[in-house]
Amino acid sequence: MNKLFLLLQLLIVSQLQAQQKPLYDDKFPDAVQVLNFGTFHMGYTPDANSVEFDEHNKKNQEDVHKVAKMLAEFKPTVIIIEDLPENNHLIQKAYQDYLNNPKMKFKNPSEIELLAFELGRLSKTTRIYGIDHQMGYNYMIGSQVKGKVNDNTYERYFDWVEKEEQKMNYDNLSLLDKLKVDNHPQYLDFLLNVNADVLTYVSTKGNYEGADEASKYYHRNLRMYSNLNQIEFKAGDRVFILMGASHTAFFNDFMKRSPKYKLVDPFLYLK
Repeated sequence: MNKLFLLLQLLIVSQLQAQQKPLYDDKFPDAVQVLNFGTFHMGYTPDANSVEFDEHNKKNQEDVHKVAKMLAEFKPTVIIIEDLPENNHLIQKAYQDYLNNPKMKFKNPSEIELLAFELGRLSKTTRIYGIDHQMGYNYMIGSQVKGKVNDNTYERYFDWVEKEEQKMNYDNLSLLDKLKVDNHPQYLDFLLNVNADVLTYVSTKGNYEGADEASKYYHRNLRMYSNLNQIEFKAGDRVFILMGASHTAFFNDFMKRSPKYKLVDPFLYLK
């Protein structure tokens, strides 16, 4: 028993020693607290992949509001959504209308009206901004390029992903459990891969068809991030960002390296 105890102690010590200490502080002392939250699109979306969700169903709306109540514990002072900055005046008006009448009905509600507006109401948030930037890219190029010189990594990856998704049974999960998947670090890495990185395995000799398409999605997300960085934040601001989860994945990467922002774990609130 003593030998086993000593062995366990040695294993713990070796694991602790393997963890590298930071070389220096990489965040400003007044770094802005950010809860970067990913979701599936709850209303109409032109995206190639969508989740079956009836945004007009009362039970679904109640479930979204329960999640909003959880996330309101973060107490955001600013809410960021996936809408174009040029629509900010319309967003503010719609949000103010909702604050004046939380029981109002939206013709075509999405996660913005259902989740962001209710979260803002509960948190008494006054500032809400869109940061989206539209850029097209070809989701399907991997199956369209003929005469690829790469190995079959692209095809193997999607076959494997399909099997893993079947095990996860995402479509039959509760709303809360879907959102837990959407914000899981491994799933966010998957979204980076499936939307961009895996396309680098698609090319003909001497060309970069897949990589060029992947760069367009990186480009879009970088521009969205630039839109965020054009917003003036005040000392003590707490920022909640609500976007489709693939954008959340990119923003997590950007913000981890940014001295200005400090990410807050969404699982502190998703309970």
